[in-house]
Order: sequence, then structure tokens, then C-alpha cells
Amino acid sequence: MAINLQKGQRENINAPKFIVGLGWDTNSSATGSAFDLDASVFILGENKKMLSDQHFVFYNNLKSPNDAVIHTGDNLTGDGDGDDEQIIVDLSKIENHATEICIVITIHEADVRSQNFGQVRNSFIRIVDASSNQELLKYELEEDFSIETAVEFGRIYRRNGEWKFEAVGVGMKGGLEDYLNKYN
Repeated sequence: MAINLQKGQRENINAPKFIVGLGWDTNSSATGSAFDLDASVFILGENKKMLSDQHFVFYNNLKSPNDAVIHTGDNLTGDGDGDDEQIIVDLSKIENHATEICIVITIHEADVRSQNFGQVRNSFIRIVDASSNQELLKYELEEDFSIETAVEFGRIYRRNGEWKFEAVGVGMKGGLEDYLNKYN
């Protein structure tokens, strides 16, 4: 049975290869424009900076070096049940100097479309064991992000040789470029 996390809660990840599932529903009638939410991953070192440009995994760069992190593709609508986007993580392939994997969701063209996370509901991030397909952890965002256009859903980090997941749930008024500036 999966552990349901609260904001700020941390839990060990006891699977060497897992799937990060991200899901959401949108109120498309709120702005008249369709929503396009994008999952991005930043693989960081101890200095909280990306190891290289190739360690930024998103819709235009679906794989990190060594295939340690693989984005399965961009979902342009978020329609349907279950995961809207998935990221496969294989910790056995991650570089030794990688200490954190930051998972961010941004709204594509949020400013142009007058969209924000206040118009998004049922948002979640979950960790699923790739070998057993068993859901290990789940974090459902319950905050009302009325002005934020990007949210750091969670982070996977190494502490004392073990990998853990932290439910972050912190919003930012900005976009992918703001996160690139933060982690570059």
C-alpha cells in the first residue's frame, strides 16, 4: 500500500528503478485556452546546480546521460485519468556526484494564456516501483496556487547513501526559464 505524504514529509525510496507519475486536471473553460502543463527534471550536484545542460530533462531533451532519467513524452492536454506525464528513474545509472533530482511542473505559455495553478486541480506526484508496478508514495497538492505558474512538486535526494523523496509543493510565479536560472 502506498504512503500518502503531506507537504514537507520525507520518505525512503526502496526501489532502484521507479516511475514518477504526475497528474492533474484543468478548468479549461476558465480562460478559453487549453492548458499544456509540462514536467521537467533537474539533476543537481551538491552545489544545487545542474551537473550539465544534458541533466535538464524535459519535452525537448527526453533523456539524461546514461539514461538514468527518461521522460516518456509531453502530454499536451492532461485529459483522462491516471498519470498525465511519466518520468522513469534508474538510480543504478545515476552519476555518483548527483545528489538531487528536482521535479517541476510549469504551465506552457501561462502569461499569454492568462493561466495559473489556481485553475488546476487534482494535482499529484507518485512513485511507482518499476519492477512490481506497486505505488510506493503519493503526494497530492492541495494548496490553491492562485498566482503561481510553476510548482516544484517534489525532489528525490541522496542522504547518507540512501535515496529519499520529499513532498515539496512550492509554487513560483514564473516559468521554466526561472527554474533554469535557479539551477544553472
